[in-house]
Order: sequence, then C-alpha cells, then structure tokens
Amino acid sequence: MYELLKRVHHEVAELHQDVSEVKRELNVVRGHMVATQGDVHNIYCILGRQDDRLERIERRLDLRELAEAQRPYEPK
Repeated sequence: MYELLKRVHHEVAELHQDVSEVKRELNVVRGHMVATQGDVHNIYCILGRQDDRLERIERRLDLRELAEAQRPYEPK
C-alpha cells in the first residue's frame, strides 16, 4: 500500500509540473497575442493618419473631382 501511495504521489507531482509548464507556455502565447494586437492597432492608427493626410492633399490640390467616376479613356 505504501509503494502504491508513493507512486501515486510521484505521478501527481509530475502532473503538477506538467500543468505548471503548460501555464507558462500559455502566458507566453498570451503575451505574443497582446503584442500582435498592439501592432495591429498601431498599423490601423498609421493608416488612419495616412488616409487623413491624403484627403487633405486631395482637397488642397482640388483633386476631389478626379476621384469621382469618369468615363473610361478611349484613344482615337
């Protein structure tokens, strides 16, 4: 009986170690996800600023009417 309890105790200790390792790996994955989410957010912010700048440039150069639908070019 004592040997059986020792073996069960040893297996539970190994299981505890495995669960701890999985938790560490999960925290690493979570950290990578948070970093990726931050990167995507920064990209969206940069794209938004670029879009605003392009709109200002178009307005300043009076290019708005060129952005509207026009007839396709037909060479003669």
